[in-house]
Amino acid sequence: MRRFLSSRSGAVSAVVVLLLVSSSAWLYARDRGGAQTETGIVVVKRGPFMVAVTTSGELRAKQFVQITAPTNAQQAGAYQMKIQSIVPEGTVVKEGDVVAEIDRSALAASLQDVTLNLQKAQAQFVSAQLDTTLTLSKAREDLRSMELALEEKRIAKEQAVYEAPSIRRQAEIDFEKATRALAQARIDYKTKGEQAVAKMTEVAADRQRYEGRLKVVQDVMGAFTVRAPAGGGMVIYIKEWNGRKKGAGSQITPWDPAVATLPDLTQMESITYVNEIDVRKLAVNQKVNIMLDADPSKKLPGKIVQVANVGEQRPNSDAKVFEVRVSVEKADTTLRPGMTTSNAVETQVIPDAIFVPIEAVQSDSGRAYVYKKDGNRILKQEVATGAMNDNEIVIVRGLAKDDRVMLIAPADAAKLAMQSLSSAPKNSDPKSGATGDTAVKSSVKTSAPR
Repeated sequence: MRRFLSSRSGAVSAVVVLLLVSSSAWLYARDRGGAQTETGIVVVKRGPFMVAVTTSGELRAKQFVQITAPTNAQQAGAYQMKIQSIVPEGTVVKEGDVVAEIDRSALAASLQDVTLNLQKAQAQFVSAQLDTTLTLSKAREDLRSMELALEEKRIAKEQAVYEAPSIRRQAEIDFEKATRALAQARIDYKTKGEQAVAKMTEVAADRQRYEGRLKVVQDVMGAFTVRAPAGGGMVIYIKEWNGRKKGAGSQITPWDPAVATLPDLTQMESITYVNEIDVRKLAVNQKVNIMLDADPSKKLPGKIVQVANVGEQRPNSDAKVFEVRVSVEKADTTLRPGMTTSNAVETQVIPDAIFVPIEAVQSDSGRAYVYKKDGNRILKQEVATGAMNDNEIVIVRGLAKDDRVMLIAPADAAKLAMQSLSSAPKNSDPKSGATGDTAVKSSVKTSAPR
């Protein structure tokens, strides 16, 4: 009798446990809305359907002030410069604060050469001054001597009036020679003065040129201490062509002197790159839902402001991509340049459509079909597909709302005959984006910019 009661009690307990498990499973299925009635089987949905192109992007400021090395470094002879030190990225600086130091060794040789050339030019200037002084002084003395000689010849001529004609004629000739020599000496003195002026102008120009170059070198070396411009802001590093950020040790040139930027954080945009397949779906002013990878719960409105007309080859990418700029329409003080974003561009919205997961649709010889569960039977039902997004695809014909389809082919799939689509009614909205092509298209996601 005890064994019987014990066995009966155990059986009752097992039944109670089974009922509890069944009730829990039923409640779980009810809470999920019946979207998946059995393992691997989903219910066909009907309702609004959105087609979106999802891309990864990177935030940057629309407007920014560049902090640069001296733009006249080339005049000082610096063609390759190196950032010796720079403040950490994200540092908030005020006007006049030191942002970076440029290595001055690039100008050390130029400074030495210019200094030596200036000293040489200064010496030449002094020498030219002395030469000019001596030359003109001697010329003036010679000129005075000729004036006296002319005076003597004039007196001699006057005294020869009472002499013989030959003596009188000789005195006239001597006076004429002295007159002509004095005239020539005066012309030569003027020419020597002009030569002295030209020589002094030349050496003075050389000296002035080297003085100016020395000032340029000194000014450039002084500007190698890079300071924040008016207004200040948050320091953001600049990316080089290979995607790396400029920092300590990076090279800069007079043609690309940017060291860092001070962005305007009140106006932001997301820069993304879209492959050549999806870029045809995008257009300016399309709405974009922007989400931050750092805070997925935050969603920001945006719109496309520019789509590149020419594709480009990005580093570490084999496919051509097109740059797309997405403006962030709502200001947010938490946004920072360089943050990674997920951009969902609404390319098409269908108000009323029937759709299933992409995994439920198969393809064979250009004909799309699903495995439809009809009671205890499984049908291989041909379908006509329409628009699709990353996860779901519109069914234009072949299925109705609340039909059940399998995500995985059944074991006897090879034995099932395909149910023709010819007799199936059209069950989708005319604006569903149907293409008439029953083949399943592949979904392509674009990658983040590198």
